[in-house]
Amino acid sequence: MATRPIPLHSDPQSGPGAIEPIALTSLAEEAFVKLVQVITSGRYLPGQRLSESELARQLGISRGPLREALGRLEGRLVMRTPRIGIRVIDFRPEEVSQLFIVREALEGMAARLAAEHMTTSELAALGDLLEEHGRQQDISSGQAYHQGVGDDDFHFAIIKGARCEQLERLLLDGLYYQLRLHRLRASAQPGRAKEAFGEHREILAALLSRSPDAAEGCMRRHIRNARLNALSSIQASAASPRETRRQQRSY
Repeated sequence: MATRPIPLHSDPQSGPGAIEPIALTSLAEEAFVKLVQVITSGRYLPGQRLSESELARQLGISRGPLREALGRLEGRLVMRTPRIGIRVIDFRPEEVSQLFIVREALEGMAARLAAEHMTTSELAALGDLLEEHGRQQDISSGQAYHQGVGDDDFHFAIIKGARCEQLERLLLDGLYYQLRLHRLRASAQPGRAKEAFGEHREILAALLSRSPDAAEGCMRRHIRNARLNALSSIQASAASPRETRRQQRSY
């Protein structure tokens, strides 16, 4: 396992200067977060094989915590195929469409509830997050709309703000990770990044006005547009299979 620098103290056994052992689970958790970020960033194509040895080298960890992290992602972002190994999960176009349809209904309800339950400070933080997103060069240039994981994700913040554990469970487990794969691809369609950012601002305005109907309507329209753009992106990729195969062999 790769070692990390550990501060040395005069009393290594007890007290505030005690050296605490590094937990294997902490490395696995860090690896999990990093893998979610890199896979949903669009670096790897759906169906592309992942090399465990190369990932371990890049993350600076052994294969033990890496495999634990990959195990948590099986069925979410990766799939394991006998005699082939780990690949980025792949969906047929009709499956992607169904995922977005389910997401439209669930996140529409989340936005409705968030309009009623989000606190003033949470809405202010959501506004600050959008301001930060608005400074992305890729959005202004229309290339793509990148969002972080967890609290740095506009949709994640609204789902948490809905104060509904069942919605959280449905949206923030497998569905959340799978849709992140296609959100970036959808935002890379010509003109979509600016449109998506504008739709986020409309959703925020509806939340600030405390209008459940407007918030749900804006969210549903936003996700419906994302679905159409994601399907267009898939169709464009299918039209150039040679380039897709070249990128899949590149790692």
